[in-house]
Amino acid sequence: MLSLHTNTAGLTIRTNLAANNSALSTSMTRLGTGYKINSAADDAAGLQIATRLLAQTRGMSVAAQNTQNGISLMQTAEGAFQEFTNIVLRMKDLATQGADGATTDDDLAALAAEYDELVLELTNIIDNTTYGGESLFATGGKLAAAVSFQIGATGAEKMEVDISEALEAITDFIADPGELTDVTEATTAIGTLNDALDSIGTARAKLGAAQNRLTHTFNNLQNMQTNTTDARGRIMDIDYASETANMTSKNILMQAGTSMLKQSSQMSQMVLSLLQ
Repeated sequence: MLSLHTNTAGLTIRTNLAANNSALSTSMTRLGTGYKINSAADDAAGLQIATRLLAQTRGMSVAAQNTQNGISLMQTAEGAFQEFTNIVLRMKDLATQGADGATTDDDLAALAAEYDELVLELTNIIDNTTYGGESLFATGGKLAAAVSFQIGATGAEKMEVDISEALEAITDFIADPGELTDVTEATTAIGTLNDALDSIGTARAKLGAAQNRLTHTFNNLQNMQTNTTDARGRIMDIDYASETANMTSKNILMQAGTSMLKQSSQMSQMVLSLLQ
């Protein structure tokens, strides 16, 4: 039907042009940003899921850094205990020598002088070993009580390291390490030093086990972070091949629609020709 007032073809074409223009704009935005979801309007559910995955990924990234910091802290502590062990072993050598009946008073005096200096160095290690400017072993130090490490993206993912009992035994030993004033005292000191070595060994074993666990935790976090990032990418990232084809299609439809709209506007001229 030829109508002067209603151009049905033109109305339909304009409606389709508007829809194609919107789709073309969306496609160009996606190609420009690299994301198929650029606002909640694009995919509200997908954006919500992707945001949760991003929060998890970022949390795991920070937790992975936490594990490395924790390993560094315990390596510092374990290194101090390594030297502590060396010193106590030397003190045990001195005590064993002093417990021998063939040792003279002058020998004992010389042994005691070194022994006392080594005790002072043990005190120095306990009081002045720090990590990040904070004491590790002294009263109120980080390892004087249980330490909790954040090893995941949720509040429930914690790891506790507690060497406080062994550390207390070590500090008690330093407060009363025995003396080498005579053979009897030296003999007693041997037993005290053996107990101290046991306490040091307990502390070092816990620190070593914690370091190994944190290493595995770090590896697992890296694996989860990779997979979670991949999952978020599947939701958010655009498929350039598919979207480029889609944009080309919409572009062609826009050009064709524009051309046909121009043709439809000439239909009124056909009505006028009938009146001539």
